[in-house]
Amino acid sequence: MAHRPLHRPLWAELAENEAAEDRRTASLAGVAVTLLLIVVGLFLIQHLRATVRIEDCLLSGRTNCSVLLPAIPSAAGMRPQ
Repeated sequence: MAHRPLHRPLWAELAENEAAEDRRTASLAGVAVTLLLIVVGLFLIQHLRATVRIEDCLLSGRTNCSVLLPAIPSAAGMRPQ
């Protein structure tokens, strides 16, 4: 019979701990990227919704669409004269 150690070697425990830390780091990075994509997606949805609202107003032939312009922060300098 081969002699088996009663305890695992220290290097094996260290390797397992490092692997667990690497998995945790990768999981946290995945969560951070997911949250970033959600925030960017919500920003784009709001911006596109405001833009569509203004385009719909202009395409319907209205001339008082400037009331909708403050809804878009980047359109502050593009108000019709």
